[in-house]
Amino acid sequence: MKPLFRSMCWAIWLSCTAAACGQSGMEPGDVSFSLQVQPILTDRCAFSGCHASTSPAADQSLAEGLAYVNVHDIPSQELPSMDRVEPGEPDQSYLVHKIQGTHLDVGGTGLRMPRGQEPLSDDQIRLIRAWIEQGARNN
Repeated sequence: MKPLFRSMCWAIWLSCTAAACGQSGMEPGDVSFSLQVQPILTDRCAFSGCHASTSPAADQSLAEGLAYVNVHDIPSQELPSMDRVEPGEPDQSYLVHKIQGTHLDVGGTGLRMPRGQEPLSDDQIRLIRAWIEQGARNN
């Protein structure tokens, strides 16, 4: 690729990225619920017999279009003193404890999630924690 063409492509990509961030209210480094967190929940949690269908486990559907309202500022059924997701406070968010396997340490019950599967990767957990630290926005 010629240097001038490469520079032009880079400049176009930067301007499009900046425009997209400005239009969505997101800053570089922000975690997007719809683009980054929801796909993890959909892939690893939202299926029949778990956190999807008409009778999801713990009355918590994590299916696309329902997950945000089912976790944001909602008390956990297993530990009602702790919200499923407490915006800005991942260590006060029961969802984080369930995926980290630290739920028993805070007074919770049950098994680490996702039940019967490999745990989420460290990168996936860090991403969810970062989303919560950034205010757990519906973005």
